[in-house]
Amino acid sequence: MILILLGIYSAVKLPIDAVPDITNNQIQIITSSPTLSATEVERFITYPVEIAMKSLPDIIELRSISKFGISVVTVVFEDNVDTYFARNLVFQKLKEAEENMPEGLGTPEMAPVSTGLGEIYQYIVRPENRNDTTYSDMQLRTIQDWIVKRQLLGTEGVAEVNSFGGFEQQYHILINPDALKSYNLTLREVHEAVVGNNSNVGGGVIEKNADQYSIRGIGLIEKIEDLQNIVIKTDHGIPIYLNQIAEIEYGKGLRVGGVTQDGNGEVVAGIVMMLKGANSREVSQRVHEKIEEIKPSLPAGVTIDEFYNRENLINSTIKTVETNLIEGGVIVILVLVLLLGNLRAGFIVASVIPLSMLFAIIMMNLFNVSGNLMSLGAIDFGLIVDGAVIIVESVIVAIAAKIHLNKKTLNKEEFDETVYSSSTSIIKSAIFWNFNNSCCISADICSGRYRGENV
Repeated sequence: MILILLGIYSAVKLPIDAVPDITNNQIQIITSSPTLSATEVERFITYPVEIAMKSLPDIIELRSISKFGISVVTVVFEDNVDTYFARNLVFQKLKEAEENMPEGLGTPEMAPVSTGLGEIYQYIVRPENRNDTTYSDMQLRTIQDWIVKRQLLGTEGVAEVNSFGGFEQQYHILINPDALKSYNLTLREVHEAVVGNNSNVGGGVIEKNADQYSIRGIGLIEKIEDLQNIVIKTDHGIPIYLNQIAEIEYGKGLRVGGVTQDGNGEVVAGIVMMLKGANSREVSQRVHEKIEEIKPSLPAGVTIDEFYNRENLINSTIKTVETNLIEGGVIVILVLVLLLGNLRAGFIVASVIPLSMLFAIIMMNLFNVSGNLMSLGAIDFGLIVDGAVIIVESVIVAIAAKIHLNKKTLNKEEFDETVYSSSTSIIKSAIFWNFNNSCCISADICSGRYRGENV
């Protein structure tokens, strides 16, 4: 009874997924430096990061990729190292790596706490009417980045939300070289003026009677007019504004790809990454519910379409496994009853199937193994009941022989003694048989000869 109750409780708590996540315990360090070639990235960024990481404990692998404008260093730790402890160690070493890198070439950052199987939800942001041109690709991307993404990031179990498609909105300052020369200015002066005029500052407080008034200097850029009114410098007391030497407009950021749907033109897509170790089914449900909450907050005429939800894949996978397990279990029970020729004995042997599964679920939950196509689909009912069949068949033969020998039915004491003696005499052989079969099947799986059948 204790086994049944613990098994049912563990089955409710068991994390369900489509496939197992076998990603090793790794942390990626990503550095973006758009001005460097692959050789320079390796020399100035990748190499200092690798040298800093080499002294970390419990590392089993250190590899890197250097491409034009980007460096990715992967640090693989032992499986028994806590992920967040490992990230803390890497973070401490990143400071050392930054000191050995030339200033201004990029800042190394750790990738989110996710894995290759962390993509659990994908969606697109588009106009409700596909022929509606009210919103440009840049405006849809802005809606994705500033409305949808920021609300999804607060969902439990979500590590990151990546945006694809459309264009990032930027302010472009198109400087007139002739105007720059006529005012005797340099690009550095313009750059420093723009950067220096994009911040707020505090000026303390003024006390008046029982009140205090906070003093602040508001300088954050919020619109094009704010940029246009930036003072680059003064000439004999006359200010030179940015709009006198440049044209300022909304522009599109550079990109290397796009997203289309059904051949109807470009759309903006988002991919939700799950936190490593989270329950993908539960996180997918939360994200789906959050998307429904976000839809009313979108501008009029804009909607969100879901086109991939891990929960649908999990449900289909579990349904397939569930069907196979039920059909396999029923067939095994029928075969046992027919072969043993005893209804009671058949059901006694068949009871091993649910009890074994409940015990397996308890162990899976204890060792944090998810229920998926691999862990549940590989259950072999024939192997499970082999030992029980051997023992029950031995007991039936012993009882029949005893009855035939004594020419009468057995009383309770004789019956119990016969069951005990026949069980103990065959138990070692049954254990050896199951152990030998398990080892042989494991060897066949490793060599690729075993295809895995449930019955």
